[in-house]
Amino acid sequence: MQQTRKRLGDLLVESGLLTENQLQTTLKEKSQGQKLGDALLQRGYITEQQLIEVLEFQLGIPHISLYRYPFDTKLFNLVPKEIAKRNQLIPLKKEGDKLFVAMADPMDFFAIDDLRLSTGFQIETAIATKDDILRAINKYYDIDEGFEELMGTLPETRSTQEEKINDQDSPIVRLVNQLLSNAVVLKASDVHIDPQETKVVIRYRIDGILRTERVLPKHMQSLLIARIKIMSNLDITEHRIPQDGRIKVNLDFHPIDLRVSSLPTVFGEKIVMRILDLGSSLNDINKLGFNKLNLNRFMKMIEKPTGIVLITGPTGSGKSSTLYAALNKLNSEEVNIITVEDPVEYQVEGVNQIQVSPNVGMTFATGLRSILRQDPNIIMVGEIRDKETVEVAIRASLTGHLVLSTIHTNDSLSTVTRLVDMGVEPFLVASSLSGIVAQRLIRRVCRDCAEEQVPSKREVEIFAKRGMRIDKIIRGRGCSSCSMTGYKGRIAIHEVLVINDEMKQVIMNGESFTKLRELAIKNKMIFLIDDGLLKVKQGLTTTEEVLRVAIPE
Repeated sequence: MQQTRKRLGDLLVESGLLTENQLQTTLKEKSQGQKLGDALLQRGYITEQQLIEVLEFQLGIPHISLYRYPFDTKLFNLVPKEIAKRNQLIPLKKEGDKLFVAMADPMDFFAIDDLRLSTGFQIETAIATKDDILRAINKYYDIDEGFEELMGTLPETRSTQEEKINDQDSPIVRLVNQLLSNAVVLKASDVHIDPQETKVVIRYRIDGILRTERVLPKHMQSLLIARIKIMSNLDITEHRIPQDGRIKVNLDFHPIDLRVSSLPTVFGEKIVMRILDLGSSLNDINKLGFNKLNLNRFMKMIEKPTGIVLITGPTGSGKSSTLYAALNKLNSEEVNIITVEDPVEYQVEGVNQIQVSPNVGMTFATGLRSILRQDPNIIMVGEIRDKETVEVAIRASLTGHLVLSTIHTNDSLSTVTRLVDMGVEPFLVASSLSGIVAQRLIRRVCRDCAEEQVPSKREVEIFAKRGMRIDKIIRGRGCSSCSMTGYKGRIAIHEVLVINDEMKQVIMNGESFTKLRELAIKNKMIFLIDDGLLKVKQGLTTTEEVLRVAIPE
């Protein structure tokens, strides 16, 4: 039997999901002991759903979707949550002396043996995706646990309340841990806790869109907020001013960093937690979704020894990720890189990072001034907010440093006018700027349920206006792995403006915005909307997503 079974890699190549080249590089590069399937997923060559379908064929074990699966909740007492999480399995049903379980890795014989010994049943396996299993465990295991206790709680005295918040087994602690681990499994970027008049709404931002996860009764608000404040070392007696903090936790053997911000509203404090996944692999510049031409231009900009490179876009458009990817690319022992950030999001080895703290007078501008005495080659400023910071940054770039920073503007061209509006002399802007990258994040079509469709008349018009033709559009039907949205994951679209000599002349003479625009078109700059539409043509996203973030002229 063993001899006839084909290898996973060969099956994937045969079914056309993988090229021989991708298979060989993955086999070469994967770490010792890592499974081939996991290595391919990590590189994004295949989706989990595709892997499972091939495994089903290879092993002859059925695959199952847990989305809306009618679980038998009595079985959850048989398999404790810790075992289920550690071995990535969940019990489905029992028939006679057989227990059916869904597993992410049905070849894990140790786990199957453990389960057989602890439950006394014969184990029958099915395959399900890792995400599916974790989602189901988080959803069904904790649902009743301690929730009734909380729902029924009456307002208590202060001392019992404090005991509750700090006791690891108390329902409120379990609730907060469950909310966080759910957010991580669903790959949410932010968790919003919104107090309203009669209830508390908990929302997750997934792929840039907010959606309500659960609604809690109003009397749980104070406990919930106090617990989060204690975890992030905030003052729990202060309710009138905004506060900021951080939480570092290990969830399911995985380090997670949370930035916490509380804001007093009419109905109590609203808390937003930004989830920074320290294990995420957004530090490779080639994986950011740059168009070939744009990537080439961006690399030329950051490889110059002097000048300012600005990255612009609204909050949550992936500016920091692009900056860190650029720093990673430039990071070597020959250069001294220093950053001033507020707050330091990701710690990068070999880079000196400074945290801004205005209460002690450490602002971006003062930080920058002292950095210049530290003999740096490359400086990164977290954000340019005022005239003082811009002026120091420009001075730094004119004295032979490369300065990278972010600024909040709508597109790359309006950044030039914004700098002049801030009160910086046009000749200084012209002589120091190397280039500007405008960036947005758009949702990616789910690869598991993508199907071809004929473009609508309006879409054909939009493409024609930008001088492109479109014959087919890829859209997601909606499946269990994308929670029926048709989108999974995000991809960036960019607009890269290179400041050449002609543009410098235009900026120095204080000529109009239209002139700048004409020069950009002459230099074949790819505008945000064009980069987005090119990605629609490649089948990565949809026209609606592009128009959500980029305005057609």
